[in-house]
Amino acid sequence: MEQNTPAATHARKGYPGRGEAERILAEAEPLNPGPWGDHSRTAAHCAEKIALYAGLDPDKAYVLGLLHDIGRRFGKRHLGHVSDGYTYMMSLGYEDAARICLTHSFNDKRMESYVGSFDTSEEETRLIREKLQEAVYDDYDLLIQLCDSISGAEGVMDIIDRMGDVKRRYGFYDPDKWNRNLELKAYFEEKMGKDLYEAVEKDTFTPGAG
Repeated sequence: MEQNTPAATHARKGYPGRGEAERILAEAEPLNPGPWGDHSRTAAHCAEKIALYAGLDPDKAYVLGLLHDIGRRFGKRHLGHVSDGYTYMMSLGYEDAARICLTHSFNDKRMESYVGSFDTSEEETRLIREKLQEAVYDDYDLLIQLCDSISGAEGVMDIIDRMGDVKRRYGFYDPDKWNRNLELKAYFEEKMGKDLYEAVEKDTFTPGAG
């Protein structure tokens, strides 16, 4: 007989509840200490705030933002964190969260635009490529892509500053990916009828505060 537990209910929805998502992240951080945890909290905050103004589910947006980088629990990998996160979330039955672990890194659906090392096995690379080809992006995919591009470990960043920081660290930022992020900013500002940075409380939000 199928158990009707909160976790089972959320698994059917494709993502965990807020409390479970926060537990998953808190459990993961000590396994690979670094700024990615607070980066994820900032992304979750931004996703929730944008969702409130854009007619999306704020709880779903928050959880997907919180877990988009959960593959980093398995170590310091670049492209590998994408396949690690996808596989981990699928193992827990959270299909929507798994999808975001994959799609957040590819706002133009091209593996070639990934910023970082291609440190995946042939099997992992094939998994990412196949799932990208299958994916039909919805507003949650686009939302987390945008939030990833404005979220720092210490709070919300200007999108140009954030992309510039990534470019300095890796020595490259695909111009199509750069331009697509700016298109996503404009897309969600139109949906919200509001300035992006005002919506996400750029000047006041600090991850972990409150």
